[in-house]
Amino acid sequence: MKVTFKLFATLMKYLPPDANGHEVPMDVDESTSAFDLLDHFNVPREMAHLVLVNGVYLQPEERTLPLKENDVLAIWPPVAGG
Repeated sequence: MKVTFKLFATLMKYLPPDANGHEVPMDVDESTSAFDLLDHFNVPREMAHLVLVNGVYLQPEERTLPLKENDVLAIWPPVAGG
C-alpha cells in the first residue's frame, strides 16, 4: 500500500538522499506502523515527539497500529521556543 512519510526540522537528516524535500512516498506492507517506519529510517523513537497521521495526533500507544492506504505520517522532534 502507498503511504507518505514526512520528517521535519532536525529529523530530516534521516531521510534518504532522493527524498522530495521533507517527504518520501513509499510502498509498504499492510501491517506497517508508525514505529516500523521510524525504525526503517533509523529515527530514534524518543526523537519522535509529535506524530500525526493525516493531521491527527497519535498517542504513543497508537504508534504500533497499522497505517492505512494513502496515510500521511508526519513527525516532528521535541522543540523549544520562547
